[in-house]
Amino acid sequence: MIAYLDPQQNQTPNPPSVAGDGTGTGTGTSNGTETEPSITTASSDFGGIIHAVPAAVIHPKSITDVASAIRLAGTRHLSVAARGNGHSISGQSLSDGGLVLNMRSLDAKVELVSLPDGKYCADVSGGALWEEVLEWCVKNYNMAPLSWTDYLGLTVGGTLSNGGVSGQAFRHGPQVANVVQMEVVTGDGECHVCSAADSSDLFYALLGGFGQFGIITRAHIPLQPAPRMVRWIRVVYDKFEEYTADAERLVTRTGPDAFDYVEGFAFVNSSDPVNGWPSVPFPSGPSFDAGLIPVGSGPVLYCLEVVVHYNHQRNDKVDEKVDDMLRPLNYIRGLEFIVDVSYVDFLSRVKHVEKEARANGSWESAHPWLNLFIASSDILDFDRHVFKHILKHGIGGPMLVYPMLRRKWDRRMSVALPESEIFYLVALLRFPRPYPEGPRIDEVLAQNHEIVNCCRSNGYDFKLYLPHYETESDWAEHFGDRWSRFVRRKADYDPMAILAPGQKIFSRAAPLRLL
Repeated sequence: MIAYLDPQQNQTPNPPSVAGDGTGTGTGTSNGTETEPSITTASSDFGGIIHAVPAAVIHPKSITDVASAIRLAGTRHLSVAARGNGHSISGQSLSDGGLVLNMRSLDAKVELVSLPDGKYCADVSGGALWEEVLEWCVKNYNMAPLSWTDYLGLTVGGTLSNGGVSGQAFRHGPQVANVVQMEVVTGDGECHVCSAADSSDLFYALLGGFGQFGIITRAHIPLQPAPRMVRWIRVVYDKFEEYTADAERLVTRTGPDAFDYVEGFAFVNSSDPVNGWPSVPFPSGPSFDAGLIPVGSGPVLYCLEVVVHYNHQRNDKVDEKVDDMLRPLNYIRGLEFIVDVSYVDFLSRVKHVEKEARANGSWESAHPWLNLFIASSDILDFDRHVFKHILKHGIGGPMLVYPMLRRKWDRRMSVALPESEIFYLVALLRFPRPYPEGPRIDEVLAQNHEIVNCCRSNGYDFKLYLPHYETESDWAEHFGDRWSRFVRRKADYDPMAILAPGQKIFSRAAPLRLL
């Protein structure tokens, strides 16, 4: 049965703080997190393409404050957007003329929760960064969540509202499949606690629901013992069909011979320091020997990235296990790169990329990223049309491409996926230098549109991940036969369409009616 928290009975003596005059810098800190965002900061996001000025920025300290802000918006005909660390890419965390809730200001305490089956969860704030969750869990209990994103400077509530994928998803599922319970405020200002057993429709609506149905204020994240070390391996392919065959074989393997992490990326077959061969080796290891690339290889090569966890010092058993796991793979012999690092350092690996991007100015520039899920049946054709043609010169950043399994995603969630059991994440993570040193943003956006149009015209089974559409018909096409369920959930949990206006799915208007 649903557990209700009555905001009137839990009123805090101090109201949430409000930034309404545009003062303050709202700048980011050196560790990648924002200070309390000002009106100016809350008018844009990491994407840097869409801008919308809110009426005020609210800094809630509790679920009560979040509920009060939503109720206020309801009486003033305002919309409300939850902002975590500001890493949306298409204005999803913006609220033009409405309220922006700074979720980082919520109570940051973390508690260990024991489950009836003897396992444990971390009870964390929806505004907590995943890097903070990792640090607390490992430091205090030598435990960690099972599923991650590549970049840990994202909030728990943010990734649960979208998906949350990385190289562990094939084993443990995405982050939306790794949450036990959530505390949430729905669009009517009511506070709820929901799980798969209690208020399950709300629970699954929230997971990948783009913040349309409620604002997640706390979550219970399941934990497992944290390994001490990882063997981190990259191997190179010149043939995409061999790369995908090996990658799909690895993500469907189970038992002790399965890797703990499988990802990969495409890169340009050239000496370009950003897009080419130098992007593959680890900094402390050997360089890329281009002489090993077979004659006649195409304009794009592929790197499969895998990891094995272990808890002891490097020894012959680890070496033997890794050798056995790599032996069947059809990569180019001699183009393998291996390093041993701590588990925490591996999960924090993108932090180094962030530091470099901040130093060269590309972190603060626009980020016209494009993320897609593409069925395995279409991925070879996608490679021919997109990687080998449209993107053959690279994008000034990673071009991720790796498989995951649909059975790891619950169909009751709001996330829209291809129908194929095996599908690929394709993430085009551009870090362009500001124009004129880098390309014009409108040209990059046009290239993104060309790629999406290529998928449509060729009839691929695909979905945009972290989508942004302008029309209801596009959203209806995105959700397909689940669109009516999405609309019904909006009518149930946010009938005035107060929440998440930046997604441009519903307009703030009269109560929604079912289709």
